Amino acid sequence: MTVTAPEITLENRFASELSELAVPWRAATVEKPQLLVLDEQLASELGLDPTWLRSPGGLALLIGNELPSHATSVAQAYAGHQFGGYNPRLGDGRALLLGELRDRQGRLQDLHLKGSGPTPFSRGGDGFAAVGPMLREYVISTAMHALGIPTTRSLAVVATGRGVQRETLVPGAVLARVASSHLRVGSFQYARATGDLDLLRRLADVAIERHHPAARDSDHPYLALFAGVVDAQAALVAQWMLVGFVHGVMNTDNMTISGETIDYGPCAFLDAFDPTAVFSSIDHGGRYAYGQQPVVAEWNLARLAEALLPLFAAEQSVAITLAEEALSVFRRRYSETWTDGMRAKLGLDATFDEARVGPVLDALVVLMQTERVDHTSFFRGLARVLRGDLSGVGGMGDRDALDSWLSQWRELGPDADAMDRVNPLYIPRNHLVEEALDAATFEDLDPLTRLLEVLRDPCTERPGLERYTEPAPAGSGPYRTFCGT
Repeated sequence: MTVTAPEITLENRFASELSELAVPWRAATVEKPQLLVLDEQLASELGLDPTWLRSPGGLALLIGNELPSHATSVAQAYAGHQFGGYNPRLGDGRALLLGELRDRQGRLQDLHLKGSGPTPFSRGGDGFAAVGPMLREYVISTAMHALGIPTTRSLAVVATGRGVQRETLVPGAVLARVASSHLRVGSFQYARATGDLDLLRRLADVAIERHHPAARDSDHPYLALFAGVVDAQAALVAQWMLVGFVHGVMNTDNMTISGETIDYGPCAFLDAFDPTAVFSSIDHGGRYAYGQQPVVAEWNLARLAEALLPLFAAEQSVAITLAEEALSVFRRRYSETWTDGMRAKLGLDATFDEARVGPVLDALVVLMQTERVDHTSFFRGLARVLRGDLSGVGGMGDRDALDSWLSQWRELGPDADAMDRVNPLYIPRNHLVEEALDAATFEDLDPLTRLLEVLRDPCTERPGLERYTEPAPAGSGPYRTFCGT
């Protein structure tokens, strides 16, 4: 059946407004692309016909081989601190921005590729991506969206038929993803390093227009922009912590100005609660451990402030003071979001004051860490305890400590039904993700399809899905993930 190609408008806003940060480039040619997975709901939200996207013409768009006549794909330039070390020239080493789409609500959305081939920023890399890491981003970003956490979203993964050399030769793929933009802290670091104040100002103006429009009306719009990013990132990282998500590589080039989660490389969700949990194979010092994420986010925002200083005030000492005041809000905003989230997870009414709730939360964190409880199952188990099923938190060693805490918590009148509405039952458990990715690498997509279906409705219990709630098998050893480059 022939599918008529639709009229698609891909704007060139980034390429035209910030040409100093955009290198025109084309994706590597793929002879026989094969669609592995497509988010049809997201496609519809973008005004794209899912049926057409599955056609040869649609696949050609999804791998960047055929673009609308007016479109210009570009590799974006940015700098960044990677594990604390500054690199002045990173950029899209295996990625391309195809352009911007208007979704059905009129919002501007980037259409972006990963694994599309080498660019001038590849730094010796091959520019390609393997099937496994691209499907990992699809799975995790799908789960994060379903959990209500701001995130870039995966539209499709397309197999290229090209072998990619990693430790062994593995099948290659391209990920098509969508974001409200790909502006990063590293974008501002790059602009600042050029010494071009006009470029820095134009970049800030684009960020205000796309993500923090209220800043336009401020007496100090660029300071208001920074404050908006601080607020968004504090709230985002608190939400990560509430669901036990570990990003794994919180470099400044992986922190967005929009407050969306981006670049799902060595990421994972906690099984046993452990603030020191590290899943990245290269994070030997634990810089990006679960419990370090709020600290790292604040550090990254300080680097953004440094880049923006010339826009805050002409006198550097004044600019630094203003930046420090704006950044000081981070900890309070993070604490508020985390505390409100924990109240909800424990089924507590928001009217309880901090004097009553604070000690209960503090004691809970100690209890969870001491007992190494399964982070996701524990909160669902607490709701079962309220309904009389004490096995919901069975297996804990220190029953006296648990009983003491349960008594304090019950005095606050928790609501079990409210807990079940916010506490996920199904997350991308690491062993299930690996199972699905291993099968997909050998062209068996059934485990991946089933996992995605489960993750799209994380809080509703469904019969027959018990295996998706179970932690990793005993003796499976420490979990490690890799960046995929």
